[in-house]
Amino acid sequence: QVQLVESGGGLVQAGGSLRVSCAASGRTFSNYAMAWFRQAAGKEREFVAGITWRGDKTYYADSVKGRFAISRDNPKSTVSLQMNSLKPEDTAVYYCAARFAEHSYYYRDYDYWGQGTQVTVSS
Repeated sequence: QVQLVESGGGLVQAGGSLRVSCAASGRTFSNYAMAWFRQAAGKEREFVAGITWRGDKTYYADSVKGRFAISRDNPKSTVSLQMNSLKPEDTAVYYCAARFAEHSYYYRDYDYWGQGTQVTVSS
């Protein structure tokens, strides 16, 4: 089993930066593909960024390429999402997800989820 807890969300002005982190507990963290999803009010949950078990490959939604960067630290059992040049359209609840399998863009493929952290970009 894996437990995920997000942190680092908050309110930021457009053009600013924010880093959200996910702390994982579990005995096989390094074997899980990790991802960030987000869900804006009234919209469907969407893929944001993903990273493989070893952190050697990353995946991004077109809407965040060049602005967001996902990373993981397996010894510390954490995964982070650095968000730069934030836009009001990035406002959403951001969720950390884990999958004991290959990377996937589909949220239903993920086995474990955090509770989410709110990111609000003003103006």
